[in-house]
Amino acid sequence: MNALLTDLYELTMGAGYVLAGKQHDIATFDLTVRKLAPSRGYAVAAGLAQAVEHRRISVRSGRMKYSRHRPQFQHAPESYFELLRDFRFRGDLFAVPEGTLVFAGEPILTVRAPLLEAQLAETYLLSTIGYQTMVATKASRMVRAAQGRAVVEFGTRRAYSPEAGVIAARAAYVGGCAGTSNTLAGMRYGIPVYGTAAHSWVQSFESELESFRVLQQLLQEGTIYLIDTYDTVEAARMVASLGKPAFGVRLDSGDLVTLSQRVRQLLDAAGLPECKIMTTGNLNEYRIASMLADGAQVDSFGVGTDLVISPDAPGMSVVYKLAEIQSNGRKRFTAKLSEDKETLPGGKDDLPLRRSRCDRVLMGVPARRGGCADGAGDSGRGTGASAAGDRQGTRLCPAPDSATAGGLPSFARTGELSGGAERRTARLAAQGERIAPGWLNMQRTKQKKKKK
Repeated sequence: MNALLTDLYELTMGAGYVLAGKQHDIATFDLTVRKLAPSRGYAVAAGLAQAVEHRRISVRSGRMKYSRHRPQFQHAPESYFELLRDFRFRGDLFAVPEGTLVFAGEPILTVRAPLLEAQLAETYLLSTIGYQTMVATKASRMVRAAQGRAVVEFGTRRAYSPEAGVIAARAAYVGGCAGTSNTLAGMRYGIPVYGTAAHSWVQSFESELESFRVLQQLLQEGTIYLIDTYDTVEAARMVASLGKPAFGVRLDSGDLVTLSQRVRQLLDAAGLPECKIMTTGNLNEYRIASMLADGAQVDSFGVGTDLVISPDAPGMSVVYKLAEIQSNGRKRFTAKLSEDKETLPGGKDDLPLRRSRCDRVLMGVPARRGGCADGAGDSGRGTGASAAGDRQGTRLCPAPDSATAGGLPSFARTGELSGGAERRTARLAAQGERIAPGWLNMQRTKQKKKKK
């Protein structure tokens, strides 16, 4: 991991910590969603596998030369650059499992590490957790709207960069999508890959029927025809005349409700009831729900733009804030008091709702229920917030691997959360706005009792 993939102020603060002799103070940072968008009652945590990768951060000589010649580092101690040269994250990282429902103010991830190490992780963690959580949350809403029908991620061409498209495919899968159109995401993460053919395929042939025949010859049982290039109903008749093998057809424009009903009638009449109908074209959870309510005959949905950029909530307001710091054997709780940006001090480990989020502890602290960590952490406390990560930079138990997403938990896809079943998911999602303030009130009560 490139250590310069960060904001400059992380590096300048690091130099200041060394200058003040604070680099070895033990800091606890919480990564939370500060405030959910009005259209969101919950968020779906994602990005943990990439967060774990941050332990491999390194500073090469050329990058070191660039940073130390910045004007901000003219008075930085030489020992700071020596620390960067041998830098490796050796702290503790605690997190809820990917696919878990979380609410505003609830830590998705907690870092407990020497202050310098914990500080330098901020920018990367906010970026990877924030974006993937945004996409996973949007995906879960679309999957819920689809009422059991498959939703496939088609968003790479609309993502903010090609690599963002790959990461978005992973996050969408965590959020419940059945697969992706992105072949690199399929190879890298083990996600099922789906694809049909574009309008250019049909247009490149002298006749639409010829393009369908060649496609059928190529794909056989996996053939999915794009039938709205010219006349959708007439194209459906051509598909019916070709018969089997055929997996399905795709509608990308027009009145998708009426067209899907008409196409379904034609396919059934031709003895192709198993032929699926997929719709694409500027879909989101609102349009999917509306189509199904109006009687659309659709078996699956392909979603792109709205999934990877989430225009109704374009960004997840994740923050990474210091909650505790231990210096010279003395622990001090910290909080931010800024208006509308308040944070809650202290660790959140012993809150009842927090404990119920996970079944085990993986991070060098006592396991409460079936955990695999044997010893006690620096804090001497267990945590109910840990499902994957590292203890002193070494992974203790299996965590989501960035090279595979096939085993990732997805409440929307499997119907389960780490702590409950499908009915609990629906209940939590529906009541999210009510639950979130309750969770915060529990923390505030805890802090008041400590002050007394």
